[in-house]
Amino acid sequence: MPRPLVLIGAGEFAQIACEYFDHDSDYDVIAFSVERDYLTQPRLADRPVVAYEDLEASYPAAEVDVFVAIPASQLNRLRTRLYLDAKRQGYRFATYVSTRAFVWRTAEVGENSFIFEGNVIQHGVRIGNNCVLWSGNHVGHQTIVRDHVFVASHAVISGYCEIGESSFVGVNTTFNDHVKVARDNVIGSGALVTRDTEPGRVYVGSPAHAVPDRSSLDVRL
Repeated sequence: MPRPLVLIGAGEFAQIACEYFDHDSDYDVIAFSVERDYLTQPRLADRPVVAYEDLEASYPAAEVDVFVAIPASQLNRLRTRLYLDAKRQGYRFATYVSTRAFVWRTAEVGENSFIFEGNVIQHGVRIGNNCVLWSGNHVGHQTIVRDHVFVASHAVISGYCEIGESSFVGVNTTFNDHVKVARDNVIGSGALVTRDTEPGRVYVGSPAHAVPDRSSLDVRL
């Protein structure tokens, strides 16, 4: 029997997640949920949309799993807040790994994570909780991706790297072996990261360099 699943979120990512869970997993998406202030429609994709504040009353934690389908908004802060709150309420979390992704047997993927098609996740890799890896990334052997990370498409993360908690990795980025990305980093599209980074910084260019004033860069998350 498919396990009933409620998606927390009702935006583009939530609708994509609904399609993927429906057709490439053992879950049955039965509803969406958003915070009451953002509840603008009663139904989405022929399913009810319920206020997040009423989630436990409508869909108790003992009866459903949840997935927080929020993208990198506020540098992953919104997804993280809802994930931690649902966890506090006792919900179990779905993780989606595409059947068209390559995940080696020794790799680990945490809860509430979403691995799209075309990802290559090699031997000994650890993907944390509440992470999103969009399509077509390479994650090299023994690399660690910490919790609450979002990796856009076609990044090449070489072996023995570390991607810090709550970081955002843009499309077509490249990381040399053994690079450690600090927490709360934004790595801009097409960057070549050859050395360790500092916390809370934005990096762009090839080789990548820190932007002096984070607010000066229009990073669209």
